[in-house]
Amino acid sequence: MDWFENKDFSKITKSLVEVALIAGDILKSGYRSKYKISKKEGKHNLVTEYDLLSEKTIISYINERFEDHSILCEEEGAFEKKSEYKWIIDPLDGTVNFAHDIPMFAVSLAVTKKDEIISAVTFHPLINELFVAEKSKGAFLNGEKLSVTQTKKLDDAFLTTGFPYNLHENPNQCQDRFLNILKLGLPIRRIGVASLDLAYIAAGRFDIFWETGLGPWDCAAGILLIEEAGGRVTHYDGSKVILKNKNAIVASNKHLHDEFLKFLNKV
Repeated sequence: MDWFENKDFSKITKSLVEVALIAGDILKSGYRSKYKISKKEGKHNLVTEYDLLSEKTIISYINERFEDHSILCEEEGAFEKKSEYKWIIDPLDGTVNFAHDIPMFAVSLAVTKKDEIISAVTFHPLINELFVAEKSKGAFLNGEKLSVTQTKKLDDAFLTTGFPYNLHENPNQCQDRFLNILKLGLPIRRIGVASLDLAYIAAGRFDIFWETGLGPWDCAAGILLIEEAGGRVTHYDGSKVILKNKNAIVASNKHLHDEFLKFLNKV
């Protein structure tokens, strides 16, 4: 995948691509093999040795080339440094799929500068789909410029969603909103990989995505992909997304956003 070398991308974006491809090869080598699986917070929140190996590889890559940059990882947590740059890492998004031999998972990486997302990559290694975005330079899939759908009627929308791992502890956090949306009678998918849900909004495959309980690593890359593809991402209340520990977000093609928020918040 050398198309990105011909793009006017920054060193950081090109490095994101390079390490995402390396991590993707690790995941491909482990897919459908025998490996250790353990549980973390939430009874269905799994982690495999390939999550850890992928993350360790990415961290080593960053420390060798950008030693002053901060890092926020899904598994290892935060490594804070004095730099204004921070790498946000999901080494294997869709671990439950991976662990059950479902071919739907991704590496998802983003870099922020002073808390603004400036570069993003989401890589689906099994089918070699590489989503790349850089602030003010657009979003791309394997070199092809992306744009969100132009669907303008909610009745015509194609939706995707997900549920937090701790749903059993507080089912009401999703139940009422989901039932509101279900009553619209629209097609809804649940692929189990938030980073790909968001990338697919950017690629014009879905019109709307919503989910609560997302970590920064789940959504940072997707936010930039969508915004650079002409879409919109907000919190459930319509405010700008400020990445925090747990995020409840709606992403859309922009045209449907406000109308969808009204239905989502009828609780």
